[in-house]
Amino acid sequence: MSGTGGTARPGITRIRAAGTPYEMGRAHGAALAGPLRAFLDDGLARLAHLTDRPPTMAGLRPLIAAHRAVVEAALPDLAEEVAGLADGARISADEAWLLQIRREAMGYSKVRSGGDCTTYARTGPAGPPVLAQTVDLSGDLDTHISVLETARAGTGRRSLVLSFAGLLGYLGLNSDGLAVGLNLVLGGTWRPGVPPYLAIRHLLDTAGNTDQALKILADLPLASSRSLMLCDAERALYVEHLDGDLRVTEAAPGDLAHTNHFLHPDFAPADELNVFARNSSLRRLRAAHEGLAALPADASAEDHFALLSRPPVRVPDRGDIRAERTVAAAVMFPAAGLLHVRPGDPARSRTRVFGL
Repeated sequence: MSGTGGTARPGITRIRAAGTPYEMGRAHGAALAGPLRAFLDDGLARLAHLTDRPPTMAGLRPLIAAHRAVVEAALPDLAEEVAGLADGARISADEAWLLQIRREAMGYSKVRSGGDCTTYARTGPAGPPVLAQTVDLSGDLDTHISVLETARAGTGRRSLVLSFAGLLGYLGLNSDGLAVGLNLVLGGTWRPGVPPYLAIRHLLDTAGNTDQALKILADLPLASSRSLMLCDAERALYVEHLDGDLRVTEAAPGDLAHTNHFLHPDFAPADELNVFARNSSLRRLRAAHEGLAALPADASAEDHFALLSRPPVRVPDRGDIRAERTVAAAVMFPAAGLLHVRPGDPARSRTRVFGL
């Protein structure tokens, strides 16, 4: 059994994928065959536009192979889904894997990160659990936004996943009421492993709540530093990853926010964010805390988008493809199974609603 895809409105391609991992990947690839081919041909997934030394596929193959080997051993189902993506999109296996490790291929010594998501979550008895965030990326990726509706054979769990340019995962929620968001944090040694985007997809596929997600995450050989925000009906927490170690900060119930610098005192000394980006991260973190505190417990998705659309939380387009800017914003209500998305600049776009 497989799915079909199509663009309901400009800005987001909605893709339904069900069945075996391979069939799900094939449905995803078939829905995006033309756009993914164009994206790969645009400076090798636009990597040439973002680095001083444009990469080549030949030069990237050893890195791709190293990451692929770890993912195949740790997450064989997702490796099968990547194979299906390649088949459905009529691209090579190496190209399909490059789409999964693109951020790791960029590294962080080669780019000056100026912003990369503001994320917050809230739980409590007075209102529904919510996880909301901006998505701040370089590379003009708002031209390649998808929402995947996944239903893997053999399980009743379904997920809604916000994705960019063929990624199997980015952020999302599942039918058990778990939502996962993320922030880039820079530190430690990035090495061949499971890209955090695929780790998030794995959590949505396999975890029913934050406790299960933490246990699963602890066993994954993650490739790069990140902070993941997790939210279910009872708890909100973020997990910072650095060099194979995890640190958890939680509120049960309560409010949490994260931007792009390490917050846990064990990891803060290892932070590699440059001073300009750190100042932006600090401003956005303060604005997120203050804005969330001003929102009522039963705030609507549009109330949250009003916060996500205001500077400094919203990072404007400066006309530089190398500079991060807000390319989407998402508000998730995991208990209700609802994902609200504004593609592109959230101050200028309409809200799309996806439900399980």
